[in-house]
Amino acid sequence: MKTSELVILLDDHGVEIGTADKATVHTEDTPLHLAFSCHIFNSDGQVLVTRRALSKKTWPGVWTNSACGHPGPGESLHDAIRRRAQDELGLELGEIREALPDFRYRAVDASGIVENEICPVFVARATSEPSPRGDEVCEWEWLDPRSLQQSVTATPFAFSPWLVDQMEQWGDTYGFETSVR
Repeated sequence: MKTSELVILLDDHGVEIGTADKATVHTEDTPLHLAFSCHIFNSDGQVLVTRRALSKKTWPGVWTNSACGHPGPGESLHDAIRRRAQDELGLELGEIREALPDFRYRAVDASGIVENEICPVFVARATSEPSPRGDEVCEWEWLDPRSLQQSVTATPFAFSPWLVDQMEQWGDTYGFETSVR
Protein backbone atom coordinates (compact mmCIF):
# COMPACT_ATOMS: atom_id res chain seq x y z
CA MET A 1 0.00 0.00 0.00
CA LYS A 2 1.38 3.38 -1.05
CA THR A 3 1.49 6.04 1.63
CA SER A 4 0.37 9.55 0.79
CA GLU A 5 2.96 12.13 -0.17
CA LEU A 6 2.69 15.45 1.64
CA VAL A 7 3.51 18.86 0.19
CA ILE A 8 4.43 21.90 2.27
CA LEU A 9 1.86 24.70 2.11
CA LEU A 10 3.16 28.28 2.20
CA ASP A 11 1.77 31.74 2.83
CA ASP A 12 2.38 34.57 0.36
CA HIS A 13 5.73 35.33 2.03
CA GLY A 14 7.00 31.75 1.70
CA VAL A 15 6.43 30.84 5.35
CA GLU A 16 5.30 27.27 6.01
CA ILE A 17 1.68 27.12 7.18
CA GLY A 18 0.97 23.38 7.04
CA THR A 19 0.91 20.35 4.79
CA ALA A 20 -1.52 18.71 2.41
CA ASP A 21 -1.76 15.43 0.52
CA LYS A 22 -0.13 15.91 -2.90
CA ALA A 23 -2.87 13.80 -4.52
CA THR A 24 -5.51 16.31 -3.47
CA VAL A 25 -3.67 19.66 -3.58
CA HIS A 26 -3.40 20.14 -7.38
CA THR A 27 -6.86 21.37 -8.41
CA GLU A 28 -8.46 24.40 -10.07
CA ASP A 29 -7.68 26.28 -6.82
CA THR A 30 -4.23 24.96 -5.86
CA PRO A 31 -2.81 26.56 -2.72
CA LEU A 32 0.71 28.00 -2.76
CA HIS A 33 3.20 25.27 -1.89
CA LEU A 34 6.92 24.47 -1.97
CA ALA A 35 8.47 22.68 -4.94
CA PHE A 36 11.77 22.54 -6.84
CA SER A 37 13.01 22.30 -10.41
CA CYS A 38 16.35 20.81 -11.35
CA HIS A 39 18.34 21.02 -14.57
CA ILE A 40 20.74 18.09 -14.76
CA PHE A 41 23.92 18.31 -16.82
CA ASN A 42 26.27 15.55 -17.97
CA SER A 43 30.06 15.73 -18.06
CA ASP A 44 29.91 17.02 -21.67
CA GLY A 45 27.92 20.08 -20.56
CA GLN A 46 24.66 18.85 -22.10
CA VAL A 47 21.39 19.30 -20.22
CA LEU A 48 18.80 16.56 -19.78
CA VAL A 49 15.32 17.48 -21.01
CA THR A 50 12.38 15.20 -20.39
CA ARG A 51 8.98 14.82 -21.97
CA ARG A 52 6.26 14.34 -19.37
CA ALA A 53 4.42 11.03 -19.61
CA LEU A 54 1.10 11.18 -21.44
CA SER A 55 -0.59 9.87 -18.27
CA LYS A 56 0.51 12.87 -16.14
CA LYS A 57 -2.33 14.86 -14.53
CA THR A 58 -0.91 18.21 -15.66
CA TRP A 59 0.91 19.13 -18.85
CA PRO A 60 0.99 15.59 -20.25
CA GLY A 61 3.37 15.14 -23.16
CA VAL A 62 5.14 18.50 -22.88
CA TRP A 63 8.90 18.83 -22.78
CA THR A 64 10.36 20.23 -19.57
CA ASN A 65 13.46 20.45 -17.43
CA SER A 66 15.16 17.35 -16.05
CA ALA A 67 13.23 16.86 -12.81
CA CYS A 68 10.64 18.57 -10.64
CA GLY A 69 9.10 17.66 -7.35
CA HIS A 70 8.15 18.59 -3.83
CA PRO A 71 10.21 18.20 -0.67
CA GLY A 72 8.44 16.42 2.12
CA PRO A 73 8.11 17.84 5.61
CA GLY A 74 11.57 17.98 7.21
CA GLU A 75 13.32 17.02 3.94
CA SER A 76 15.99 19.33 2.54
CA LEU A 77 15.66 20.49 -1.07
CA HIS A 78 18.97 18.77 -1.93
CA ASP A 79 17.72 15.46 -0.49
CA ALA A 80 14.40 15.84 -2.34
CA ILE A 81 16.23 16.49 -5.62
CA ARG A 82 18.37 13.38 -5.17
CA ARG A 83 15.26 11.32 -4.27
CA ARG A 84 13.29 12.49 -7.32
CA ALA A 85 16.25 12.05 -9.70
CA GLN A 86 16.65 8.47 -8.50
CA ASP A 87 12.93 7.61 -8.34
CA GLU A 88 11.82 9.34 -11.54
CA LEU A 89 14.91 9.13 -13.73
CA GLY A 90 17.00 6.30 -12.24
CA LEU A 91 19.78 8.87 -12.11
CA GLU A 92 22.55 9.41 -9.57
CA LEU A 93 23.64 12.99 -8.97
CA GLY A 94 26.91 14.55 -7.95
CA GLU A 95 27.13 18.26 -7.22
CA ILE A 96 23.88 20.22 -6.79
CA ARG A 97 23.82 24.03 -6.82
CA GLU A 98 21.06 26.60 -6.45
CA ALA A 99 20.62 28.69 -9.61
CA LEU A 100 17.35 30.64 -9.31
CA PRO A 101 16.56 30.74 -5.58
CA ASP A 102 13.56 33.07 -5.84
CA PHE A 103 11.71 31.40 -8.72
CA ARG A 104 7.93 31.39 -8.25
CA TYR A 105 5.18 30.73 -10.76
CA ARG A 106 1.49 30.13 -11.22
CA ALA A 107 0.21 28.43 -14.38
CA VAL A 108 -3.06 26.88 -15.50
CA ASP A 109 -3.09 23.66 -17.54
CA ALA A 110 -5.54 23.23 -20.44
CA SER A 111 -7.58 20.98 -18.14
CA GLY A 112 -7.94 23.82 -15.62
CA ILE A 113 -5.52 22.38 -13.04
CA VAL A 114 -3.36 25.09 -11.44
CA GLU A 115 0.30 24.93 -10.46
CA ASN A 116 1.04 27.51 -7.76
CA GLU A 117 4.54 27.11 -6.41
CA ILE A 118 7.51 28.75 -4.80
CA CYS A 119 9.99 26.67 -6.71
CA PRO A 120 13.74 27.26 -6.26
CA VAL A 121 15.65 26.10 -9.32
CA PHE A 122 18.82 24.02 -9.11
CA VAL A 123 21.48 22.66 -11.43
CA ALA A 124 23.08 19.28 -10.82
CA ARG A 125 25.73 17.07 -12.34
CA ALA A 126 24.70 13.55 -13.42
CA THR A 127 27.02 10.71 -12.47
CA SER A 128 25.07 8.05 -14.40
CA GLU A 129 22.82 7.72 -17.44
CA PRO A 130 19.03 8.09 -17.12
CA SER A 131 16.71 5.12 -16.94
CA PRO A 132 13.36 6.88 -16.43
CA ARG A 133 10.08 5.43 -15.24
CA GLY A 134 7.50 5.32 -18.03
CA ASP A 135 4.75 6.75 -15.82
CA GLU A 136 6.86 9.89 -15.31
CA VAL A 137 8.82 10.38 -18.55
CA CYS A 138 7.95 9.17 -22.05
CA GLU A 139 11.06 10.58 -23.79
CA TRP A 140 14.33 12.21 -22.83
CA GLU A 141 17.30 13.80 -24.57
CA TRP A 142 20.69 15.31 -23.72
CA LEU A 143 20.92 18.71 -25.45
CA ASP A 144 23.39 21.52 -25.81
CA PRO A 145 22.09 24.29 -23.50
CA ARG A 146 22.06 26.80 -26.39
CA SER A 147 19.90 24.45 -28.46
CA LEU A 148 17.43 24.19 -25.61
CA GLN A 149 17.31 27.98 -25.27
CA GLN A 150 16.68 28.36 -29.01
CA SER A 151 13.93 25.71 -28.98
CA VAL A 152 12.15 27.23 -25.98
CA THR A 153 12.31 30.69 -27.57
CA ALA A 154 11.05 29.45 -30.96
CA THR A 155 8.30 27.10 -29.72
CA PRO A 156 7.36 27.92 -26.11
CA PHE A 157 4.03 26.11 -26.49
CA ALA A 158 5.88 22.77 -26.69
CA PHE A 159 7.43 23.24 -23.24
CA SER A 160 6.17 23.48 -19.68
CA PRO A 161 5.36 27.05 -18.60
CA TRP A 162 7.82 26.81 -15.72
CA LEU A 163 10.67 25.89 -18.08
CA VAL A 164 9.80 28.81 -20.37
CA ASP A 165 9.79 31.21 -17.39
CA GLN A 166 13.04 29.77 -16.02
CA MET A 167 14.81 30.14 -19.37
CA GLU A 168 13.64 33.76 -19.62
CA GLN A 169 15.02 34.52 -16.16
CA TRP A 170 18.33 32.82 -16.91
CA GLY A 171 18.88 34.67 -20.16
CA ASP A 172 22.26 34.02 -21.75
CA THR A 173 23.84 32.53 -18.62
CA TYR A 174 22.12 29.11 -18.86
CA GLY A 175 24.45 26.20 -18.15
CA PHE A 176 25.90 24.30 -15.23
CA GLU A 177 29.06 26.36 -14.90
CA THR A 178 27.51 29.80 -15.44
CA SER A 179 24.01 29.57 -13.99
CA VAL A 180 24.92 30.14 -10.35
CA ARG A 181 24.69 33.78 -9.34
